[in-house]
Order: sequence, then C-alpha cells, then structure tokens
Amino acid sequence: MSATSGAEVMETEAIGIVTPDSKLDALRAKMKEVGVDVYLVPSDDPHLSEYVPTAYMRRAYLSNFRGSAGTAVVTQDGALLWTDSRYFNEAGLQLDANHWTLMKQGEPKVPTMNKYLADMALEKFKEGKGTLKVGIDPYVHSANFAKELTEAFATAAEDLEDRSIQIGQIDTLDQYGNLIDPIWGDERPPVPTSPFRVHPMEYAGVSVQDKVAKIRSEMGKKKATLSVFAAMDDVAYLFNMRAMGDVATCPVGIAYATVSHDEAILYCDSVKLEAPGVKEHLSEAGVTVRPYDQVIPTVETHGEIKGNKVWIDKSRANYALSRVIPDRCLLDSQNAITPMKACKNANEMEGMRQAHIVDGAAMAHFISWLEDEVAVKGNTVSEVEVDLKVTACRAKQPGFLEVSFPTIAGVGSNGAITHYTAEEGDLMKYLDKENPILIDSGGQYTYGTTDVTRTWHFGKPTDVFADAYTRVLKGNIGVDSMIFPENTPGFVLDVFARKALWAAGMDYGHGTGHGVGAALNVHEGPHGITPRWANLEVLKKGMVVSNEPGYYVDGSFGIRIENLLEISYVKEEDNMEPQNGEQDAKSPSGKKFLKFKNLTLIPIQKNFIKMSLMTKEDMDWLDAYHALVLEKIKPLLEEGSPAMAW
Repeated sequence: MSATSGAEVMETEAIGIVTPDSKLDALRAKMKEVGVDVYLVPSDDPHLSEYVPTAYMRRAYLSNFRGSAGTAVVTQDGALLWTDSRYFNEAGLQLDANHWTLMKQGEPKVPTMNKYLADMALEKFKEGKGTLKVGIDPYVHSANFAKELTEAFATAAEDLEDRSIQIGQIDTLDQYGNLIDPIWGDERPPVPTSPFRVHPMEYAGVSVQDKVAKIRSEMGKKKATLSVFAAMDDVAYLFNMRAMGDVATCPVGIAYATVSHDEAILYCDSVKLEAPGVKEHLSEAGVTVRPYDQVIPTVETHGEIKGNKVWIDKSRANYALSRVIPDRCLLDSQNAITPMKACKNANEMEGMRQAHIVDGAAMAHFISWLEDEVAVKGNTVSEVEVDLKVTACRAKQPGFLEVSFPTIAGVGSNGAITHYTAEEGDLMKYLDKENPILIDSGGQYTYGTTDVTRTWHFGKPTDVFADAYTRVLKGNIGVDSMIFPENTPGFVLDVFARKALWAAGMDYGHGTGHGVGAALNVHEGPHGITPRWANLEVLKKGMVVSNEPGYYVDGSFGIRIENLLEISYVKEEDNMEPQNGEQDAKSPSGKKFLKFKNLTLIPIQKNFIKMSLMTKEDMDWLDAYHALVLEKIKPLLEEGSPAMAW
C-alpha cells in the first residue's frame, strides 16, 4: 500500500495504546498543573500543512478523528471538535460520543470556535472567576489565529461596563512544550528527516537563482529587507528540491527559508542534504544552509535592526515564528512565491500534461480490471482491494513515486463520506452490481501531480442516482466550457457547477475546485472555485484547478466527477510571451479572455446518463472529451488489451 497507509497504521497503533477517557484525563491533569482552563489541539505541524508528518498528528492521537482539518478544544468538563462539512460523517464515525462533541462548523446555531471560547470567557468573568486562560502550542497555530482569538475576547468584553477588562488570555506555555507529547510518550513517532532530491530543470523550468532574483525584485517594491517562507511547498519550489517520506503523499521536506538582498538561506536538518547532488545543487545556486531551529533567532535578530522590514504571510506562518517580528518592521501579506508557484511555467505545465497521460493509461488498466471483476465475472471487490489495485496500476507508470493523497474508494453509503479512507473493519464495503463506487485518487510523478474522481456503477442504478449523476456531470461540463475575462475570481464560476443541481433543489457542501501543484502538493493556493466569496484571488493563465462538483446522500451514495484543468487564453497568440517589449493584444472589448483545457484523460461513464437532462452542447462536449482521451492514451495501450477495449 502507499506510504500514507503505512503512516496511518502507525497512527492507529499509537491511538490504541490508551483509552479516550484516560488520554483526556491525563491532559486535564496537565492543564491544571500548568494553569490553563482550555487547551487547543489543532491538526497542524509547525509549517501549517494540510497533511502532516505522523509525529504531529496530535489531534488524531487525542480524539481518534483522522481527517486533515479540525481543532480539538478540551476543558475540564468537556471535549469538542470543530471541523468542516467535508468531515462531518468521518468525524461522527471516529469520535467517541461518550467523550466528544462534534461541532459542525458553518452549520446553523453552531458558533465558531473563537465565538465559543469568547462566550465561555465572558461567562467565567461574570461569575467572578477571573480570566479564561487558553493554552496553545505557538508552533502549530497561525499568527492570524492568535490575533483573531484575542479580538474575539475583546468583542465579547464590550458587553461589560469596563471594556478594557481582559476576559480571556492566550498562554503559549513556552516552558512546558506541547501538552500532548508527554501523554503520547515513547509511542510518538520521531520527526522525519527524509532526504531532499534535486528537482531537475527539465521539470522546474526556472533556476533557483532566477526565483531568488524575482523575490528580491518584489521585495524592492515593498521595501522589504527579508522574506520568510514557512510553508514546506514554498521551500521546495524555491530551491527546486523535492522529498519523499516527511509528509506522506506530499513531495516536500521539513524546512524553512529566508531571502534577503544578499543571502538565501535553507533551514533544515543536515541529514536531509546527504542525497547525491543536493549539496552541490544548493552551493551552485548560492544557498546557505543553517540548522532548522535557527530560523526564529535569525528572523528575530533581523527585526531588531533599525530600518529593516520583514515580509511574511502570517496566515501561512506559525505564531512562534511571527511573534518575534516587531509590528514596526512587519509586512504581512501574500508572499512572493505564492503567485509564482500558482502560475506554472512551460516546463511545469508540460510535466503536468505528461503526468496526466500516463495516469490516464494507468486508470484504463484499472477500470477495465474492475469492470471485468464486477460486471463480467460477478465478483465482489473490497474497497481496500480497490485502493491497492489503483495504486498498483499507477506504480507501473514511468516516474511514479507515490499517491498524491490517501485514495478515497467508497462503495454505496461510504461514497457519501467526502474524505473517506477504506480500512479493514466493520465500515469497509464490497463493490457489487447493486451499489455505485466513488473513487477519488491521484499520483505523484517526478514530473507532475494528478487528482481525479470518477463514480461508477456496474449494474442498474436507481432513477434517483442517475438523475443526480447527470446533474453532477452537467455541472462539470458547465465549468469546463466557461470562457471568462481575465481578473475573474474563482467564486464567480462556482454557480455553473451547481446550476443543474440547484434546479432540482440539490447541492453539495464542499468547494468546486482547488489549485494543484506541479510535482508538489495536490492542494495548492491561492486560487480556487468555491461559493465562499472571501477568496477574491483571480484566475490566471498557467494556473491548474480542479473541477469537481458532487452530490451526496448520507446512508445511500455519493457522486463526484473531477477533472484537473489548466487555464489558458482563448486566443493562442495571447499565450505567447511578449517579445522585445511588445504589448499584449486585447479583444475589441479591451479585455483578454481565458478558458480551461482538460489535463485529466479518463473516460466518464455514459450508460446511465439521463438523456432528457442533457443538451446537444453537453453531448458534443462529452464526445469531444472522449475523442481527446482516446487520442492521448491510445499510444500507451496495447491493441486488443482489456484497457484498450474499455
């Protein structure tokens, strides 16, 4: 199985060592010892990653909820977990209801975590019990979180006659460290030190020196003297390096980076540089290497010098790092790497295209096998076997490294669990002709990253399922077919994914699209396609975004159809880089327009589409898409093979 599954096994074994109540009892005793009323346990590591090394899965250890997003709030008489709609089902299944309360973030009458804590602080103060003390580990909370919680306390105190009274206080417990670690004890896995490898120019497209020069140019515009990069994918992108093993499914390594006008520094464990060519690669690029734990002293020292300005994105940096930067020299905004990384260069995009071609071949072999097993032979196939087989098919492709996220293979009602991961046990189901299966999977290749979802049914589906499936497909086509002017934020397009569903009073609770890295993390900002209007990031040429509308019926089925799309200009001449100072050509309206091109090359099941809902344009799109798939994938398949026949 994939590296992810191995990490999960380690995690599950660790979780099983003590019971939920004994873990909570031990934490509450520690909270009394250090003098805090509340302790917060988020999902994050010191780099605020979505997927974290097993050593930092403290919330999963404490609560048994293993989703990638959620925060545990523990008091002396309660334990609550906030998570979003993607994980409501999973959290409900994994949390022990005798000890934990699931707080469904975003649902009516469910307060935000900050509002809940502020109300708790106000109640405690009114009862004459003093200030609510909230304990956190500053290395695994963002600086923005600390600021927002402090503001929530101040807002709640406005109900008091003396509004200056501090009703709540954050305690970073610096002298104690993370309170979960002594409870986890010797069973806590070590922090990994997997080696970096050089990501070749063939796939990177831009040298480290040129990336550093671009950052320094942007720093000049902002009058910044130091840029700080805390996210692991930023560091990997900047230094044209990748790693495998620190974070399962993500080709990044545990490290920080800083860039000043005369130095670019990588902060990491020296063991990570032992692979052939890595030290030479960094030396040739003029990169200095310092120990991992030197980043905070370096940033702090720089901030103490009069006239210096430190540029950091506090939303993507932990509180321990950002708090050492004085306000007088802080530049808090999106860093220079984020837009560089989001807009793929020609080499990166070609690598992504190649990854999707071999991925399409792998999936042709996989689906032809699955269809033969279930539809032809009448066998049943477990979700775990589906996971193993789809990974095995990808592993035969050149350049495959690992899966790009834990495979989601949900039969029947398990398909309605948005981020479900199959494991042996009572919850696992077997695919047969009576139930659909939702398979969301992807691969990390040396040259690109893939992510695709298909929903299959090898029998006769119900009319309800066929209707919902067709509406989801129409939503996918609706987004894919859009032509839109430059400077359009992603949320503007979200309605086209939902239009056919809304017409029938249906909807889904997750976003429609997320950015994807080039041989990097499968989830990458800053852009996306979402109903949440707060993300005003505009879609640009060179971005890669997923297109994944869905529909879910708890206890029955889930449907999702996902392709990855690259964004390009409608007019091919607009996609060419301007030469010798030439001005870009504009349309008669004065604007340039963008469109999507499919990266994913995997057929969409057609035999139960509800034709009465499909327009001629929908069918033309479907035919054209399958013609493209055949054109690109056929050269990789043997004539007469099951994959080719499929």
